[in-house]
Amino acid sequence: MHEMAKGANIGLAELGGDSGSYVIGLSWTSPTGEGEADVSVLLLGPDGKVRDDEDFYFYNHPAAADGSVELLGQTLTESGSEDRIRVDLAVLPPQVDRLVVAASRHLRQPFGHFEGIRLTLDDSSGERLLGFSITDARSESAFVFGEIYRRAGEWKFRAIGQGYDSGLAGLATDYGIDVEDDEGVEGGEGVEGGEGVEGGARPTAPTAPGADAPDRAAAPVPTSKTGADGPLPAAPPTPAAAPTAAAPRRVRTARKKVTLPAVPKPSLAENDAWHGARLFPATTLKSDREREVRATSVLLSVMAQVPELGRRLTAGFGAPAGRMETFTEVVLPHGETPRRPDGVIRVERAGKRWTALVESKTNGNPLRAQQVQDYMDIAARRGYEAVITLSNDVALDGHPIVPVKVDGRRKHKVGLWHLSWAEVTYQAQMLIRHEGVANPAHAWLLQELLHYLQHENSGCHGFQNMGAAWVPVRNGIDDETLCRGDERAVQVVESWEKLVRQVCLRLGGELGVKVVPVQRARRGEEVGARRAALAEQLCEDGRLCAEIRIEDTIGNVSVVADLKLGKLRTSVEYPAPEEGYPLSWAKRLIRQLATAPADLHVETLTDGAGPGPRGTLERLRPEPGDLLPKGGTARITGFRLTLVKSVGSTRGNAETGFIRTVDGAVQRFHSSVVAHLEPPARRGRPAAAPKSG
Repeated sequence: MHEMAKGANIGLAELGGDSGSYVIGLSWTSPTGEGEADVSVLLLGPDGKVRDDEDFYFYNHPAAADGSVELLGQTLTESGSEDRIRVDLAVLPPQVDRLVVAASRHLRQPFGHFEGIRLTLDDSSGERLLGFSITDARSESAFVFGEIYRRAGEWKFRAIGQGYDSGLAGLATDYGIDVEDDEGVEGGEGVEGGEGVEGGARPTAPTAPGADAPDRAAAPVPTSKTGADGPLPAAPPTPAAAPTAAAPRRVRTARKKVTLPAVPKPSLAENDAWHGARLFPATTLKSDREREVRATSVLLSVMAQVPELGRRLTAGFGAPAGRMETFTEVVLPHGETPRRPDGVIRVERAGKRWTALVESKTNGNPLRAQQVQDYMDIAARRGYEAVITLSNDVALDGHPIVPVKVDGRRKHKVGLWHLSWAEVTYQAQMLIRHEGVANPAHAWLLQELLHYLQHENSGCHGFQNMGAAWVPVRNGIDDETLCRGDERAVQVVESWEKLVRQVCLRLGGELGVKVVPVQRARRGEEVGARRAALAEQLCEDGRLCAEIRIEDTIGNVSVVADLKLGKLRTSVEYPAPEEGYPLSWAKRLIRQLATAPADLHVETLTDGAGPGPRGTLERLRPEPGDLLPKGGTARITGFRLTLVKSVGSTRGNAETGFIRTVDGAVQRFHSSVVAHLEPPARRGRPAAAPKSG
């Protein structure tokens, strides 16, 4: 991988990137575990401006009709999450001279709160070509990370790292887009009927390059730098405004409100014993082989018929946007013994074909390394682009599902990708339950797929086994014989990470919001070193810890599995308001917890004056004043809310097992506690409306 310095540039051909299709990743970490940023892409002409507003891709306009740009959303990584963008340079119009990659923060919060701000560029096979880190972020609320540009018929990448204090609106304006700035206004997000670029009213008269540009005096202009190919791009100069007959309508940066699918009609069944007929029945499956064949065929057929799902599941693997066909029971020659992959996905666009072989497993059956290796060799010989493995296991960065050998002498590279059945379920849930599908037949197909995946007999239930190391590690913790440096502890930590990621997928699919694990890794810390440190902690105190960030909630949810005591704790911290009296804070908090479990523990947090008062909700409901420190000298900084549950011991997915315990505890804590908490009132603005459970 080529590491870029600020202002440096390099030809993509020098990196081996000659396919034209790339995946750009933008990532960052937060020491507090809070904060998000949104990615955006701008296509610029030779004059340094967009041709029209359609060349601006952000959360309200995530994809180009020709497939040249697509915002893929967040993907879980070892450090938390990464926003990914797929670009296909081969189909960019010849009028496009540059592709600018940027990110911005909501309400113009500063990037200086982040660590590990980084851009990466991968080719279509998943091989990392370059990386660029931004280390000087301070008060900027938007950043241009880099650009891909044409020079003498060649595509090159330049690391820019220029910041804006004026957020997404200021950045977009400087590239010729007329923006109505909603992102800098409290409450602008989610405005119903917003004029997003996609959905709602589009601008009727897009700003032409060099004309009708708004005054940019208020927006800071990044300082121009010099690179090997000449000056780095700064904000375009302000042209003279030309008179127009009518002012154009502006692009709004407020997020679009989601249009939910229609509410299903009441059932005509006489009672619950009547089960509706299903397109994909699962009750008749008798063996793992039957489950594997049925699940693969069901998924591939729905992917081909519902473009939204097919695109979501393959875009991150380098597949273009085009006509998709899927196949099963395909026989491919391989020496003396032909091979039969479980499926084949083929996408065609502009006469070119992208092909992936699929190998799937259900229940707890593991993928076989030799089988995957054979498919990689076949794909390389036949010029296929990818091999996709599909199982209940969850992939972790830095830890491949199956090890394979790649012949470096082959010019054609094949990408090896993995999908978990839990991720498939998550994507189906997001489409059918939260984002909506325009075609009623597609919506019905997705609903049938989702019912099949969630059926107890489908074998597609996601991560369901803590691994062979789980029992000896639990026993070692119980009898205090688990020694530091035991490799089995690292295996348990990896299984714990997989479980937490699956919990995030399930909760995110139910809620329709981003739910990601928070990794408080130190800058530059390697994946293996971080997991080794967590394993040392497990050996020392017998605890597995995780944090989960749920979008639009009061704070991160902490999950602690204390294997010594056999207890699982889920908790969240509620910050104290900036104004008012402590007793009113306590009363307001107790009112919000009117339907919370009576055994919820509430603890007062103070500014270093020792532990504050604590008690169960059952005891505090009649006397909220018991949460106030005695003497009134300690300053209250917030309250910690905790639910405690006995932890399951078995390694599998049984009802009383560890996996079900963690999954159920997080779901219950969110629905009964977190979902009912309003953010405390801050100076100058009222508290937001409470969320429904």
